[in-house]
Amino acid sequence: MLFSSPRFFVFLVVVLAVLALRLRLRGKLDFLLVASCLFYAAWDYRYLALLLGVSAINHHCGLRIHGADDPRVRRRWLAVSVIASLGTLAYFKYTGFLLHNLNHVLALAGLSVPVLHVLLPAGVSFYTFKTMSYTIDIYRRELLPSRTLMHYSTYVTFFPELIAGPIVRASVFLPQMDREIGPTVDRLRVGASIFLLGLTKKLLIADRVALAADPVFTRPELFSTPAVWLGVLAYTIQIYCDFSGYSDMAVGTAKMIGYDLPRNFRMPYLSANVAEFWRRWHITLSTWLRDYLYIPLGGNRRGGVRTYGNLAVTMLLGGLWHGASWNFVLWGGLHGVALAVHRAQGELRGGRALLPPVLAVPVTFVFVMLCWVPFRSPDWATTRVILGKLFGLAGPGADFVPVAVVLCAAALVLAHAIGVPLDRSVARGSMPAWLGRALGALGFELRSDPIAGWYVVLGASTFAGAFVVSTWLLLLFFFAPTGSSPFIYFQF
Repeated sequence: MLFSSPRFFVFLVVVLAVLALRLRLRGKLDFLLVASCLFYAAWDYRYLALLLGVSAINHHCGLRIHGADDPRVRRRWLAVSVIASLGTLAYFKYTGFLLHNLNHVLALAGLSVPVLHVLLPAGVSFYTFKTMSYTIDIYRRELLPSRTLMHYSTYVTFFPELIAGPIVRASVFLPQMDREIGPTVDRLRVGASIFLLGLTKKLLIADRVALAADPVFTRPELFSTPAVWLGVLAYTIQIYCDFSGYSDMAVGTAKMIGYDLPRNFRMPYLSANVAEFWRRWHITLSTWLRDYLYIPLGGNRRGGVRTYGNLAVTMLLGGLWHGASWNFVLWGGLHGVALAVHRAQGELRGGRALLPPVLAVPVTFVFVMLCWVPFRSPDWATTRVILGKLFGLAGPGADFVPVAVVLCAAALVLAHAIGVPLDRSVARGSMPAWLGRALGALGFELRSDPIAGWYVVLGASTFAGAFVVSTWLLLLFFFAPTGSSPFIYFQF
């Protein structure tokens, strides 16, 4: 059930209509749990029992951890929780990968084992990280356990972010479950504004540039060096607009219901170094890896060499989290090395940047773009061919100039030119006069909250605002593709 499909819009209208009824909060939460289960079952009903089973195990472990005083008992129940969550993820995501690589080793002795082809449950990478953070936070005495299994299961299965995030921690979501939920005029206006932005990113940009990226990554040997560069640029645009578009739609949907989800992207392609990139890209994953992997490994507390190793291990495992492929390991490893190098040069230069921002931003962007090559490529061979083509080492090929890539890149540049002053306005707590006048003339509002960050709320109270919103909707209606492709991060 894609967020961009008519089927989802019908589902969402029904959910909001029921939540608008005069029901007790407990009844609304129970309905939300049922609706979320139906949403998940629409992907594959066979794995609904797995999702609820993992939820039940971790809820029970959380209660046991909280109720125990003996550190050994607490560690034992935490181990049960982590093994249940990681074991689920490992079996469904990495069994085939491990057996396939084992066969390469066994082939030296003329042996082999059957390779299992296990269907990956939707959203398993995301909900296992949610359940792990819940019990770990309870173990650290940073969180009280959820009151009931139904309460906790509603958090785990909450449908807007169930399939592809953001990875919402229980410490963020559970306190909100005591508030009254249901659509109001203001919630609908805010949520629809954020949802529309995400829908536009997905349909008008990501799905359009995919038409230029897919052929290059399917048969790169057929294209020239400039064409391959455009194809890689197209994927760089696609993955950002696809994933941030999903996150926007998830945040917007939750806003309509009455919950705040954390911001997942903050204009990452404007980063001046790779460390800043990971503070802006997939923020809920990068902070999860920092708090539950990098810091427990020792963080930066045990000297330079150990710190660089911790960065490398964290990013290697972060790459493997994305998929059971050596290409993802390479992608994570490249970012891990870049983070270590960035930290080392910062220490040698006393924290001073190596390059001025006018050079550092494009250099970081090109590095990130090149790293997307192994991330997107289906295998090592394709990665080698594309990298060879990019640097003129793999022979000639066909030229093409995809107009959609040029137009979408220009649209992103314009969007960032608008987003930067808005971002600075929120950071400063004040807005430039010209920006305030522009938003006022359109009837738009700039709002922010500690969880979701800042966002522009659309309005049609002025002629200019009504014209902009109407034109936006017409562009979406006439130029969106008839069949939207699945979101990229659904495969993870």
